[in-house]
Amino acid sequence: MPSPPLAESAAPRDCDLLLTGGHVLTPDPESTGRTVTYEDGAVAVAAGRIVAVGSATALRGAFRARRSVDCTGRAVMPGFTDAHTHLFQSLARGLGEGMAIWPWLREFMWPYAIAVTAQDARVAARLGAAEAARAGITTVVDHHYAPTDTETVLAVADAIEETGLRGVVARGMLGDRTAVAEARGLPTALYRYSTTEELRITAECLAARPAGSRVQIWPAPLNLSYGDQDLVRGAVEQARRADVRWHTHCSEGAKDPASYLDAYGIRPVAWLEKEGLLDERATLAHAVWLDEEEITAVGTRGASVAHNPGSNAYLASGTMPLAALRAAGATVALGTDGPCAGGRQDMFEVMKQMLFTQRLATLDPASVRCEDALTAATLGGARYTGAAPGTGRVTPGAPADLAVVDVSSTARHTPLHRLDSHLVHTAQSSDVVMTIVAGAVVFEDGRCTRIDEEELYAHAREHAAALTRRADITDHTFQGAPTC
Repeated sequence: MPSPPLAESAAPRDCDLLLTGGHVLTPDPESTGRTVTYEDGAVAVAAGRIVAVGSATALRGAFRARRSVDCTGRAVMPGFTDAHTHLFQSLARGLGEGMAIWPWLREFMWPYAIAVTAQDARVAARLGAAEAARAGITTVVDHHYAPTDTETVLAVADAIEETGLRGVVARGMLGDRTAVAEARGLPTALYRYSTTEELRITAECLAARPAGSRVQIWPAPLNLSYGDQDLVRGAVEQARRADVRWHTHCSEGAKDPASYLDAYGIRPVAWLEKEGLLDERATLAHAVWLDEEEITAVGTRGASVAHNPGSNAYLASGTMPLAALRAAGATVALGTDGPCAGGRQDMFEVMKQMLFTQRLATLDPASVRCEDALTAATLGGARYTGAAPGTGRVTPGAPADLAVVDVSSTARHTPLHRLDSHLVHTAQSSDVVMTIVAGAVVFEDGRCTRIDEEELYAHAREHAAALTRRADITDHTFQGAPTC
């Protein structure tokens, strides 16, 4: 909501940054799936926070800004949260085409992950974080599992922070090999640590980057369906002690809950509920193949779900039961699932995919609307990560995490009738002209402000060429191997 009006006689206040003349858009927290737009609006930023929102005329007179930016023809909106990504995968972009989820993992992604070195992971994280900053993404949840020693995990967190972003490195853990993993053929080379060792390393990472860090560490069992149950128990307990959230892949493929049911006599989310492990700290990636009991449990316990519609379509994994999860009370955020499961980390594309996949699944174009997608990508992501109050909105007191999007300069942006629809259906990441995190500009006019991108791209090409040769995935032509 706009700031209260200032008295005409009040002396101008100092601020660090004043964005004026733009279309200011923010989700309405009182009404799920509704947005509010201020035409010819302005946003004042000081000490990393939004201090005023209102008309450009009023704020120009009320503030003395160290820097003013004319945002005429641009949208000023909350920065995106990418609620589930894998930055280490950025060095294999474009490979693995035309495969279902399990062959994609077994024949492409796991061999690649096994071959990733610590230096590869650092370069890939910098590359992925730079791509995110360019796309208006201000917070990332990076589910990192290649490699996961303490030094590498902390280096990945450093790479994200050096780019200027906020975020989470959710440390992927496998632990002791389970019968489900054995039956499904997970490569033994993935298993580098026992359950006890995994929890010890995660504890070291949590101590180095605790709750409140700009880039936090979360415990993250790699996948509920084939992970060790004691590892999951330990991860949830770690999250509770450290006052952070925990993360995992959940029922992404159709065989995931079925194989768990065969092994344990219960479905994975139902097991979490039975064991008292499902709570508001749980962040579940995908959650495509949930039954009614599990959907109810996720909502009742206040858990959150990262919807990855682009990835789910790319791998033909299925469509998440969005309407049912929302009706049950679950928080829904959006994720790209990284550069290998769709090509780019573009939240505009993800919002559009959310609409299209859900409308195809329900055969109802009114089942989900552009406002729902914008809310999930911003306010939903903030709630998913447990961010500070106001995050995900353009409102006084909120952290100044913003994206400025050009909506005027090309044929496809003309005419502009309705901003929220335009941002979802027409805009794309290349339209972002400025990304602001904690009041600091981290991307502007085609360049990241905190890193040498030319040097980064040269290093990324070198590492990608060596890594894909080492993993023996450079010359593969994927022909859609049968599902498992």
